[in-house]
Amino acid sequence: MSQHKGEAPLQVPRYSGSARINHWVVAISFVLLMISGLALFHPSLYWLTGLFGGGPTARWLHPWLGVVLVIGFLGLFLRFFVANLPERTDWVWLARLRHVLAGREEYLPEVGKYNAGQKFVFWAQAFLVLVMFVTGIGLWPVGLAYFEQLLGFKATIDQRRLAAVIHAGAAVLTIAIWIIHVYAAIWVRGTISAMTRGTVTGGWAWRHHRKWLRKEIGKEPGGPQPAE
Repeated sequence: MSQHKGEAPLQVPRYSGSARINHWVVAISFVLLMISGLALFHPSLYWLTGLFGGGPTARWLHPWLGVVLVIGFLGLFLRFFVANLPERTDWVWLARLRHVLAGREEYLPEVGKYNAGQKFVFWAQAFLVLVMFVTGIGLWPVGLAYFEQLLGFKATIDQRRLAAVIHAGAAVLTIAIWIIHVYAAIWVRGTISAMTRGTVTGGWAWRHHRKWLRKEIGKEPGGPQPAE
């Protein structure tokens, strides 16, 4: 991946336009859900409802934002779950996590489109989004009434209380994982451009996802092709 002085860095397509739109729909809806959920979680954070026009509006909007998130995340899941399936090299990558944290990429195995850390974020968020969706229905009068009628059962008060506890716990975990995801995107320089411009530099790809870069370059004689 040599480059002559003065030449612009080789740009490798990483995400299509539709994939980036899908990602940002999920990202924006998640942030809005996080803020509105925290506002409804504890009285000390109730002031956050002012960002949505008050408590009643935030309470009404929160579950609908959840619907948007679930639909959007389903789109991401269908796009990327194959690329996030576990591989043998993932265990090697995890075993050498100290080198990852130290930035010593030369001690790591060649990585495909996603490394083991990114795959963990993907599968953890997929599970937690599903948990929040199911438990959120139990806390949402509109959704609960529909599913009670559809399934022919009546949720008890204890079941709804348990749903509230699980929903809150899943939300805390998913926020923590989101923070890790954002931090990693900032920490690994050059990563954010993948979801803003849709491309990464050849040097970035060679350093962090060499196996994926080899595959992209090998698709066409003329160079790398766009990937979802």
